[in-house]
Amino acid sequence: MPEFDIAFSSCPNDTFIFHAMLHQCIDTGPFTFVPHVSDVEELNRKAFSGAFHVTKLSFFAYLHLKARYELLDSGAALGYGCGPLLVAKSHPKSWENAKIAIPGTYTTAHLLLRLWRPEVRHTEAVRFDRILPGVASGTYDAGLIIHEGRFVYLEHDCVKVVDLGEWWEEETHLPIPLGCIATRKDPLTIEYKPTIETILRSSVNHAMKYPGISEPFVTSHAKELEQTVINDHIRLYVNDFTVSLGETGTKAIQTLEEMARCRKIL
Repeated sequence: MPEFDIAFSSCPNDTFIFHAMLHQCIDTGPFTFVPHVSDVEELNRKAFSGAFHVTKLSFFAYLHLKARYELLDSGAALGYGCGPLLVAKSHPKSWENAKIAIPGTYTTAHLLLRLWRPEVRHTEAVRFDRILPGVASGTYDAGLIIHEGRFVYLEHDCVKVVDLGEWWEEETHLPIPLGCIATRKDPLTIEYKPTIETILRSSVNHAMKYPGISEPFVTSHAKELEQTVINDHIRLYVNDFTVSLGETGTKAIQTLEEMARCRKIL
């Protein structure tokens, strides 16, 4: 009986889409999936050593790891109006000198920041839930927020400097590719990749059709979030592109890679 390690973040969109395949809500055949839940940047870093058969990755990390991991068509966080926000107490006078908290070196948010302002020099990787408190306290001049941070930054007396998703959409007229699910390129996962992809797509469809079933699992991993924030988070990051990237989603990923290579970030 094939057993696969499957790693994803504690964010509501991830726990939402993986719930069904981990709780026997759908047919997973002879496969067993062993979950591992971590911060997305920790998952990005662990993927460089090939830690998991199936893992969530930021697209920036995936672009570094294409030789080791293969993209799945289902499970991605990709869409319109859902990009990272750069926030601050007040607008920094100089981006070259500003100290900016980022949610991880290999996050797509960091890549977008570098594409938007190549002159940024001083960044510090901070766990995503510590960025807003750091900006509010004055430790950082600005912070790059992802996930549920976009719903609560006003509570920390921060203002939006730029929505990097809006910037991306104006530049490319494409949805912003944030995170994906990928399989490790080893004999076992290569053989069963199509089946894993089908199971994941079934899990996503089940979650979207019966959203209430996964609620206890989702909230157990998002204990500090109000239910309204959890629901808003899921609505924002789980959409048709999560079911299948399609032609538009694939083009968005290709464009992100081309821009990063053109500007010598990759």
